[in-house]
Formats: sequence, C-alpha cells, structure tokens
Amino acid sequence: MLAVASGNVALVFVELGAIVLGLAMLARLSDRLDLSPIPFYLLAGLAFGEGGIAPLDLSRDFIELTAEIGIVLLLLTLGLEYSAEEMRRSLRVGMLAGVVDLGLNFTPGLAAGLVLGWGWPSAVLLGGITYISSSGVIAKVLADLGRFGNRETPTVLSILVIEDLTMAVYLPAVSVMLAGLAVGTALFSVTGAVLAAFLVLVAALRYGRVLTRLVATRSDEALLLTVLGITLVVAGLAQWAQVSAAVGAFLVGVALSGSVSQRAKTLIRPLRDLFAATFFLLFGLEINPSHLLGVAAPAAGLALVTGATKIVTGSWAARRTGVARRGRLRAGTVLMARGEFSIVIAGLGVTAAAGAGVAENLGILAAAYVLILAVMGPVVTKYSDWISDRFTHRFARLRPAGPPGVSRSPRRGP
Repeated sequence: MLAVASGNVALVFVELGAIVLGLAMLARLSDRLDLSPIPFYLLAGLAFGEGGIAPLDLSRDFIELTAEIGIVLLLLTLGLEYSAEEMRRSLRVGMLAGVVDLGLNFTPGLAAGLVLGWGWPSAVLLGGITYISSSGVIAKVLADLGRFGNRETPTVLSILVIEDLTMAVYLPAVSVMLAGLAVGTALFSVTGAVLAAFLVLVAALRYGRVLTRLVATRSDEALLLTVLGITLVVAGLAQWAQVSAAVGAFLVGVALSGSVSQRAKTLIRPLRDLFAATFFLLFGLEINPSHLLGVAAPAAGLALVTGATKIVTGSWAARRTGVARRGRLRAGTVLMARGEFSIVIAGLGVTAAAGAGVAENLGILAAAYVLILAVMGPVVTKYSDWISDRFTHRFARLRPAGPPGVSRSPRRGP
C-alpha cells in the first residue's frame, strides 16, 4: 500500500481523519445556510492546496482514486433516478436542445481562444471546456436541493446525457488532433470510441430488465456489493474504450429499475457523498491561488458569457417541454456549473504542451474558469426561484398601464 510504503501510516490516518472531519464541518455549515456544500469543498481545497494557507502533504494516488470513484458514484445515482424508457424519451425529445447547447456554448470558448492568439488546437480545447457542464456538480446540486422530482429535471438530464455522449466523440478526436496521427489511424480511433459508446447505450436501454433480475437479492449487503462491482467494471471498460467512465456508470443506473433501483439508491448514497466530497476537495487542491490572478479577467469574462448561454440553453429547452417560468430558470441555472470534464480536457492540453501548439496558460485559465462556475452555478441555482420572482415583479411594474379610465387591479365583488 502507498501509505505503508511511506512508513508513516499513523500520520496519514490522522490527516485523512482531519480532512473528513473538516468536510463534515463544511457540510454542517452548508446545511445551516441551506446551500449546496460544493462551493465550500472547492474553497477548502484552494486553501489547503499548493500555494494555499496550509498545504497538505497527502498520498496523491489515493486522493485521485477516491475522487474518480466519487464521480462514478455521482453519475450512478443520477442514472438510478430514471428508467430506461424515460431515458429513451429524453434523448428523443432533447436532441435539438443538444444541438443548440453545442452551438451556444462551444462557440464562445473557440472564439476566445482565437482572440487570445492561441491558435486552433488551444481554441478547440477551450471550446470543449466551455461547452460541457459538470454532471457531477449538477447531480450533487439536484440531490442537495431535492429537485430530482421537478418537472424540468428530465430536460436537464437529456442535455447532460447528450453532452456526455458528445464527449465520447470529442475526447478521442482532440487526442488524435494533439497527437498528430495519420488520417486513417485517427478515423479508426474516433470510430471505435463512437461504436463503444453506442453499444453501452443500447445495452443499458435494451437489456436493463435482464440486469435488474440478475442483481435482485433480499440481502442489502449483496445488493450493494453487486451494484458497486458492476458499476466499477462497466466504468473501467468504458474508460478503456475511450468512452467516459461517468457515462458508463450513468447507464448502469439507468439500466436498473423498480425496487432494486430504489434500494440501491438508498444504499449507495452515503458512499456517494463521501467520495464526491473528496473529488471536489481534490479539484481545489490542484489549483495554486497565486496563478489565478493572471487569468482572472479572461476567466471571469468567459464565465459570465457562458453562464448566460447555459441559462438560455436550459430555459429554451425546458420551455419546449411545457415547463413553467420558474422551472425554466431552474433548468438554465443548474447547467451553469463546469467541472470534471472541463478539467480532463484541459489536462489533455497540458500534457500535450507547446509541442502540439497548445498555449501554456490553457490549464490555469481552465482551472480559474471552472472554479468560478463551480461556485457560482450552485449558488445561483439555489436562489433561481427568488431571481425569477424578482424579475417578474419588476417587469410587471414597468409594464405600461392600460387605457385611461381602465383599472389594472382585479375587480372586486360579483
């Protein structure tokens, strides 16, 4: 084990215990303030990471592994909220919204990269960073705010699924672009990734009942271990096939149905909360606060523009499905958060470095951008109903009065 090799097991246990207790305190604070704990976890990571007020010396491999498991469990529980039929219907209805989402949110990042003089490779990467919402953050926000049952949530879900499936094409494509492979090799790689994503999706939608029967058992312990094991195996295979592990985990959740789905959700929730908190903490630990100032202005500008385009995307998509005004704004604001996929895309650019024509500042700009929206998204989502009511009230006050002699107040009496 990594901790044993360090020769200081006791210190590692104390540090990890202190981190978990610290996360517990932040969770209590967020609960008292009636806010999502995600921004608190991110800011804690920023404070205790490299360049923070009190850097922690932890086993990197251990923290990164638990963070990856956290994302997998977040997407699994998100998938458990919906049946295969609901998923099929969401994809069919949400395809146009997915196209609008891509156009509105990929373009600002692409344009910003070109305006900054970074060239096409960096611009394409930045477009992907601004396009993809954070399924992990959004799943946690929906759970924290109790909005899984809201009417707008299936619309949000359909957009997230289309985004994640788009990543199954985008990630191998940009990897090929950065590697400079021959056209034949590039086409083979991208085609393989698309085929793998399609097969996983079909298996989840078509054979979900079979999987549910195989998993079903009276023992909670056996059910928990079976679902967790299947999820990790499918996530690993999906990652190996260059499809996101998160997509694989999500589709496992979709495939399960009935009482099995409900029981699994209850059993996995505590594990999800623990590992997901580790993911958000790790993300903050990776950012050096001293590097943020140099990219603060472009990151903030890009965050404001693409935060607005996500609100437009979600609101428009929810309106098409008959969702009321409040729900439309909730759908838009919850999509604002960026997170794990954006960091993965930035990581590809950082690894490729200047040899592939990637700008040196891409990674730190992406980190600042994601941090802004990962904090701002959950907060704005929390108060979306208040914002909606406030603007409606102001609009009503500004609306011109009717003809002279006609009262705008409701009639009283019969």
